[in-house]
Amino acid sequence: MTLHVSKDTTELSTHVADWMVSVIHSTLAKQDRFTLALSGGSTPKKLHELLASDAYKNKIDWSKVHIFWGDERFVPLADERSNAKMAFDTLLNHVPVPKEQIHIMQTENITPEASATAYTAILQQYFGATTHSFDLVLLGMGDDGHTLSLFPGLPVIHETAKPATSLWLQAQDMYRITLTHPIVNQSAYVAFLAAGANKANVLREVLKGKKNVDLYPSQIIQPEKGELHWFVDEAATTLLND
Repeated sequence: MTLHVSKDTTELSTHVADWMVSVIHSTLAKQDRFTLALSGGSTPKKLHELLASDAYKNKIDWSKVHIFWGDERFVPLADERSNAKMAFDTLLNHVPVPKEQIHIMQTENITPEASATAYTAILQQYFGATTHSFDLVLLGMGDDGHTLSLFPGLPVIHETAKPATSLWLQAQDMYRITLTHPIVNQSAYVAFLAAGANKANVLREVLKGKKNVDLYPSQIIQPEKGELHWFVDEAATTLLND
């Protein structure tokens, strides 16, 4: 695991963007596509806006990038809570990724279970015969230690039979679709983005506390052969040395 500490969220976004450009370039020097799973949340939103800016959008060969999502709220695409909507608004509408290479988790005119099954089929089409899954998965971490839609205490944390599944989240009164930890752990690179003083306690527990994935699901993300990177700001690290 590599920990990258930035002064603030602006510097954090720049560090992640520069790192992503390097990873994408080196990967595309060896293969003809780059598979990227996006995350929702405020910190990834800033990263998206930077990647879509004039300073960065021409540094990546978007024609070879294939877009996926780590998880999605089961709301219409036009809903402000949709992770896909946020990604289109802040990044995908501003860079030339071919539309057939953008794979949203379907949330309209379909059941949650069927949506997860359909996404599983897409994943198997892409990764069924390969030794790893995504080239890069971007993840956030909630104040409660969740990542993807792996929330504390839920059975979905331990799902291993399916690469994608659906679940009902009582606390939010909604269904969600999510990748499960095994397919993420087969990725070449996994990068967590965590910022703010409200993440300080959970970051300390996830990185340095006793392993308890039911309490801190982010701990279950441990790439088997790939690299794990944490990009955090100084505010999130204030308790790491306690």
